[in-house]
Amino acid sequence: MDAEVWYRPLVWMDYRLAVLFAVILPLILLFWAFIQKAQTMQRLLIIYWRVASLLMVTVYLMIPGWAFGYLSGLFARILIPVSLWFWADINEDLVDQPQRPLKFVFTAWRWAMTIYSSLGAIANLPFFSCAFSDAFQQQPYCQVWLEAPQLYREWFHPNSRPEFLGVLGMMGLVAYVASLAYFIIVRLAKEGRTAMVEED
Repeated sequence: MDAEVWYRPLVWMDYRLAVLFAVILPLILLFWAFIQKAQTMQRLLIIYWRVASLLMVTVYLMIPGWAFGYLSGLFARILIPVSLWFWADINEDLVDQPQRPLKFVFTAWRWAMTIYSSLGAIANLPFFSCAFSDAFQQQPYCQVWLEAPQLYREWFHPNSRPEFLGVLGMMGLVAYVASLAYFIIVRLAKEGRTAMVEED
């Protein structure tokens, strides 16, 4: 199995980079933005966290090895860069802001997250078949993607059944899809690419 899955270190590196770029850095930036009262960055980071929650949903779907996890992981990598650059008013305001350490770090993270997610989406395309075939799912080149989520379960949910955690992930996916549908059907039609508006 190890001989077949030559890219296992790359898969684990991908998960480690996800923790760094998708969790740790944006969390630090969110606290920093609140301290500096940088409302535009706060707003974009809150939007980011809503969109990036699909990554956590993916982890829970992959714990029992459910096929939806492969799909949600790919779509998360597509939606995250879109969420970071879609908003016209935020883009304009960030350009007009004076240079300062927060803006520099935020901009660097924004580009790094965009590049990381885009490359990750491309790299995941060959594994798209893992979501549609039971035979493929049992192969080592699909199973290797489940190792990190299963380790996560051992660390944080050692007494929970994988199927139960998968159900939690599925519930999260349903809520996520419903929220995305509401945004596309209602808010996008009403507000367009404007993010700095009051919530309903």
